[in-house]
Amino acid sequence: MEKLQKFGVIGEMTFFLRDKDGNSKEIWNENFLGKILRKAGLEARIQFLTGQFKEGMVTRNLITNAGFAEIANLLGNVSAPVAFTFLAVGTGTTPADPADTDLEAEIVDSGLERAGATVSRVTTTETNDTLQLTNTWIVSGSKAVTECGAFNDDTAGIMLGHQVFSAINVESGDSLQIIYKFQVSA
Repeated sequence: MEKLQKFGVIGEMTFFLRDKDGNSKEIWNENFLGKILRKAGLEARIQFLTGQFKEGMVTRNLITNAGFAEIANLLGNVSAPVAFTFLAVGTGTTPADPADTDLEAEIVDSGLERAGATVSRVTTTETNDTLQLTNTWIVSGSKAVTECGAFNDDTAGIMLGHQVFSAINVESGDSLQIIYKFQVSA
């Protein structure tokens, strides 16, 4: 009997924050307890108990239902599929949900507007098995960035992935870099 192979998409985001002089700024990285508390509306930054500050942050991603549908469309070139090449950040705090179609509160000012990403394929497990979207925003105001999404349009479009996380506080002159990866695997 032939064994069926499963096919999936796994997403992950990496964040880096730098000051106006290019020096790395630490970002709060929640642990399991910190995530549970934040989702319950009780964000507490207690070093080592609920997380820790580090250079950079990596968080898993949620692939949306609409994102899965557009991946199927891209595979079959069914109805004019559009590639995912845009990144957006926001200030929403409602946990990401597979039914999401947009960010809760997309940022449209302060240098943090939706942007066309540098698109590449990189190797995670198999050669070129991962789509990588990279963008660096130069911040011109103060914001608490708490969500990120990948889209296939510069103003609307379909959201492939979405995640909500503990606030990354940015201020004028900072640069925020996001490396958003989508690994296709069996």
